[in-house]
Amino acid sequence: MNMLVDGEWRKGAYDATNEEGEFDRSESEFRNWLDGSVAAAGEEPKSTTFTPESGRYHLYICRACPWAHRAAMTRQLRGLEDEISLSLVQPERYDEGWEFSEEEPDPLHGYDYLREVYTHADAEFTGRVTVPVLWDKQEETIVNNESSEIMRMLDTAFDGNEFSLYPEELRGEIDEIVDAIYEPINNGVYRAGFAGNQDAYENAVDDLFDALDHWEAVLADQRYLAGDGERLTLADVAMFATLVRFDHVYHTHFKCNRRAIHEYPNLWGYTKDLYQTPGIEETVNMDHITRHYYVSHGDLNPKRIVAVGPEIDFTDPHSRDELPGGPPAALTE
Repeated sequence: MNMLVDGEWRKGAYDATNEEGEFDRSESEFRNWLDGSVAAAGEEPKSTTFTPESGRYHLYICRACPWAHRAAMTRQLRGLEDEISLSLVQPERYDEGWEFSEEEPDPLHGYDYLREVYTHADAEFTGRVTVPVLWDKQEETIVNNESSEIMRMLDTAFDGNEFSLYPEELRGEIDEIVDAIYEPINNGVYRAGFAGNQDAYENAVDDLFDALDHWEAVLADQRYLAGDGERLTLADVAMFATLVRFDHVYHTHFKCNRRAIHEYPNLWGYTKDLYQTPGIEETVNMDHITRHYYVSHGDLNPKRIVAVGPEIDFTDPHSRDELPGGPPAALTE
């Protein structure tokens, strides 16, 4: 994979698998926090020198990326569209990394590539260029590029609407669930897709479907993941970003084909329920999602042919409203 090394773009400088053939995701480098933010349990923000102010921050995302999608959903659900501006990079990612386009230009600097945003923040930056990116327009730098931290910052540092995805009384449980689904599910699809050998692939697939089976059972009796299952939280945002992509790309492109999500009664109903939650559908762009995965990963799909299926409808009835709870009033009024 390609990355920045001392501020210079290097192709093939990053190996995504370790010696055992297992996918090895690198850590995000920019890890500052906004004043007033609440970190996950047991974590301390590295820096809180950034004051939350309306119009000061900008979010760079790609509609195709599940990590960026988590941040975009949090911004949307918390009613922060007027507080934090947002722009897109192109879904296809080639040798030069994430690109802007004439249709979706960089609104702040006019750059051609997202990597230029990184070197604007740090001319000697070494690391991968990823989305999402939370940018400070005042200090002209990147605040943070770690999705789980951006999610918590957007929910706790800004007022937004009267609804919280990270309520104080559930934070410990939400953190546990987000951690529990990260390795086998959110990252698990990538562990399967980029595995370097059969054993690494099968171990990832086993972990993935064991976890999906577990949450299928949990969701039989509750509408959402955390607490008593009656309210939407960051745990659901984190889960949805993977589930909504699963049948269109992970099932085929990443060989996670033991079962499709639409074959799980509870997980499929849950996915449709979240998709139909006010504010969520507009953050989903399946065209961008499929184009990104099938076109960007030339090593997995050399001819870059984009799969045309499956024919499923996220707007079909889900019957989840028969369970206690539902979307908060702040989203339905």
